[in-house]
Amino acid sequence: MLDVPVNADGDRPNDWYARPVADALTTFDANPNGGLHQGDIDAYRAKYGSNRLPEPKRKGPLVRFLKQFEDVLIYVLLGAAVITALLGHWVDTGVILAVVVVNAIIGFVQEGKAEQALAAIRNMLAPKATVIRDSRRRSIPGEDVVPGDLVVLEAGDRAPADVRLFEVKGLKIDESVLTGESMAVEKAVAPVAESAPLGDRKSMAFSGTLATYGQARGVVVATGTHTEIGRISGMLTEVTALQTPLLRQMGVFATWLTVAILCLAAFVLAFGLLVRDYSFAEIFMAVVGLSVAAIPEGLPAILTITLAIGVQSMARRNAIVRQLPAIEALGSVSVICSDKTGTLTRNEMTVASIATARHLFTVSGVGYVPQGGFSLDGRDVELDDHPLLSQMCLAALLCSDASLEESDGNWTVGGDPMEGALVVVACKAGLDPDYEAQAWPRTDAIPFDSQHRFMASLHHDHTGHGQIFVKGAPERILEMCARQRGIDGDADLDIDYWHNQAEEIAARGQRLLAVAVKTGAASHSDLQFHDVDNGLTFLGLFGLIDPPREEAIAAVAECRSAGIRVKMITGDHAGTATAIARELGLENPKAALTGSDLDTLDDATLRQRVGDTSVFARTSPEHKLRLVEALQANGAVVAMTGDGVNDAPALKRADIGIAMGMKGTEAAKEAAEIVLADDNFATIAAAVKAGRTVYDNLKKAIIFLLPVNGGESLTLVAAILLGLTLPITPLQILWVNMVSSVLLAMTLAFEPSEPGVMRRAPRPPKEPILSGFVVWRVAFVSVLFCIGIFGMFAWAQATGSSVEVARTVAVNTLVVMEIFYLFSVRYLNSTSLTVRGALGTRAVIVAVLAVTALQFLFTYAPFMETFFGTQPLTLTQGLLVFLVGPVVLVILEVEKRVRVALIGPRNPHPPAGGQPGQARAAHH
Repeated sequence: MLDVPVNADGDRPNDWYARPVADALTTFDANPNGGLHQGDIDAYRAKYGSNRLPEPKRKGPLVRFLKQFEDVLIYVLLGAAVITALLGHWVDTGVILAVVVVNAIIGFVQEGKAEQALAAIRNMLAPKATVIRDSRRRSIPGEDVVPGDLVVLEAGDRAPADVRLFEVKGLKIDESVLTGESMAVEKAVAPVAESAPLGDRKSMAFSGTLATYGQARGVVVATGTHTEIGRISGMLTEVTALQTPLLRQMGVFATWLTVAILCLAAFVLAFGLLVRDYSFAEIFMAVVGLSVAAIPEGLPAILTITLAIGVQSMARRNAIVRQLPAIEALGSVSVICSDKTGTLTRNEMTVASIATARHLFTVSGVGYVPQGGFSLDGRDVELDDHPLLSQMCLAALLCSDASLEESDGNWTVGGDPMEGALVVVACKAGLDPDYEAQAWPRTDAIPFDSQHRFMASLHHDHTGHGQIFVKGAPERILEMCARQRGIDGDADLDIDYWHNQAEEIAARGQRLLAVAVKTGAASHSDLQFHDVDNGLTFLGLFGLIDPPREEAIAAVAECRSAGIRVKMITGDHAGTATAIARELGLENPKAALTGSDLDTLDDATLRQRVGDTSVFARTSPEHKLRLVEALQANGAVVAMTGDGVNDAPALKRADIGIAMGMKGTEAAKEAAEIVLADDNFATIAAAVKAGRTVYDNLKKAIIFLLPVNGGESLTLVAAILLGLTLPITPLQILWVNMVSSVLLAMTLAFEPSEPGVMRRAPRPPKEPILSGFVVWRVAFVSVLFCIGIFGMFAWAQATGSSVEVARTVAVNTLVVMEIFYLFSVRYLNSTSLTVRGALGTRAVIVAVLAVTALQFLFTYAPFMETFFGTQPLTLTQGLLVFLVGPVVLVILEVEKRVRVALIGPRNPHPPAGGQPGQARAAHH
């Protein structure tokens, strides 16, 4: 766990929310009426600094560029470039260096903004603040606020620092960027328990949070790094971003490949000197040729290109990938930890239920779009048959200050989200807010306050009739009522009935709001508390909820079928979270753990509980980070989604961080590797499919490239050990590796997804690239290639051809075998001898035609003889070279059928049925 932050004094925990206001005023010598004096301000600024987060030390462009070369395979390539340069093979040197530099440039550009989360959080500090200094109200830059300042907050203001409130008038604050809770929080003056979680610290206004209703005054108790936002910034600097599974595997693969190449080179060098009695210069050139043959120079380029194609594919699906390897890492994700508000849900409060004196109605439609209807027991109802619905909606509409606005088809709410939901349901009931406001103009109002827990408004029509509408907490409104409105008129209040209705609505995870009315207020022109203390008529209850996205429900089901568990981590209440979890179809939604529960669990116990729990409520940023780490400790590959500042540390720590693009904060976007431009959770399922496809295609590219290099290496080793002439020169090998091999392998990046890609469990993160199947395939095909190269070289010499002609035959034989092997490797489990397999994709056809044209150039162009020592071939020689290809393809198809018959298809990841724990089992 991270250290608990300290307050501005720097000597005790930041527990102002649990202490009397007098403590804060005394500590900073602040006058609750006049504020600080200029002398105090200067002293505090000198002591505590500006209200901003410190600039972190950043790596310069040169350092970031040089870090792109920190890869074992790159070191091998650079070593090969140095050796070729020392030997005067400048063409070889130039080609190898070009590959290395291009890869570095791509990585440099893609990762240039990876560490901008701190800057994004700094920008969230309020640019302006209203304070009282020297008994005068002033507007100052947010960075000039100091501890002890008296801050005035009104609807629409962002808190400039962490403020201990001492005067509250109906203040509600949207804290979703910190807690993930979709409802605005009612604030109060009284201290709360020291153990209260962040979302329950009602005596505080936290830096960067937005006041949506009412007004308040308070004293600043923490600025800059000591605020909650500053604490999250500090967490980000301590969180270590993890390597993706592919980068880890490629590192291991490159290390083993390097060791193997160096050992083989040393063996061949020693054998040539001690056994074959070659001169050092002669055998050293042969070893250089062997090294060039064994190194897959095109692999870094293929890796980058395949990832880039995946990135472009995801961009078309509204997912912006900020770091190339992230797209592949999605393919191994086994757990998705999602924030609730704005990610799985719409972050738009909606009236879902309405209870009247006789019925409990369901309201259709989600979000702020004023479209939907009312139903009873699954059947649509007409409002004319249920006039109480219209009366309730009118009362809620007139007793609200929110507004509903439409722009380019997007509906937004101005003001409190809960009141916005009431305006929307009134529109669904056919009411026109502007017309009703003119028909019943407001005369006076009592604003909502957390102490009296209701809002009341007085209205008069144009004939002098008056009505008082009241809305608020159900238990408070019931205390103020003596009667209830029914279909046949008013009747005595049935407390038990309303308690039962409230319990049923609350069981659905919905927030409750009650409305009441008092008629006959014609003589009133102002509204007093005694006017509403009693004598009200209870109209009914509204049930409000931030509903799940419809597409998120389908996406969760698809993730489960792919063996991926989805876990909800939210700052909202447990009841609301479990209700949403049930609608989403999460595993075991009732077994929720709260932040308080997590605090009682040690790391070992948490690792046991985290696997079987899908809902985590009332969590803090530390809790989210700890949950991600616990899942990773269990071997899971974790994707974390979120949109708030509170999500940023966990986004950075997760294997893959996914931020929401539309409603997400800049802090979340900059901490993530992937940003969803449409805020659609369903895009994640598409991204996982794309990630799995990218990995499959990379695996195919490796299975294609390594046998080519293996065949070349075996040929050279055999020639040296047997004391024969080299069938292929090092420069000819480089031509094959960097031209035909790269072009053909690149086509595999465009391969479509394999059938059933989303019906198999995630691959284990520690699965090596060189699995048993890959090793077998590389060895088998390498031997085939070696036999083909040596056989055709020997045949050419046996028919009287010169060494140059025989080498030209060998090179063309190698390329023809590559082309036919490409058609085989496209289908690893099924036959390639089909019309679809023969035609290939557009990319395959273009690459084959291009390689064929280049080989004709290589063979017959006079200037190629200068570079590569080639000679033109006769028609007979060319036809025999071509016939080797079909023979290799048939042998590979026979091997494929025998292998599938004996051990089954190559599928290291068993089908996923979406059962709990199945994805986890794939990791052990």
